[in-house]
Amino acid sequence: MSDFGRKDLSSQVHDAVKPDSQKTTTEHIGDNLTGAADRVAAAVQPNSEKSNTQAAGDAFRGGKDDAENKSAGVVDTVKDYANAAVNAASETINNLTGNNNNKPAGSA
Repeated sequence: MSDFGRKDLSSQVHDAVKPDSQKTTTEHIGDNLTGAADRVAAAVQPNSEKSNTQAAGDAFRGGKDDAENKSAGVVDTVKDYANAAVNAASETINNLTGNNNNKPAGSA
């Protein structure tokens, strides 16, 4: 059973367990819409008014969302470092070979 206006825990588990490759486009869209609506409802509903199962589901999803956000942050950081390394290597090679592509237009 779910709180009013909330996605019940069994539906959340079903959505999470079913592989994306087996979902139709309509299911993907539905999952995204109902998931987003449920996250908003979870954020505005005080914990004191949540059923035990709803509170547990929100806590689990909150931890999952935090982990996804942190892993996305790590991936972005790695990308930034990789891009900086590529730029530094390119600049070093250009300096060693005398090929400076960063010269202002009109300079010799």
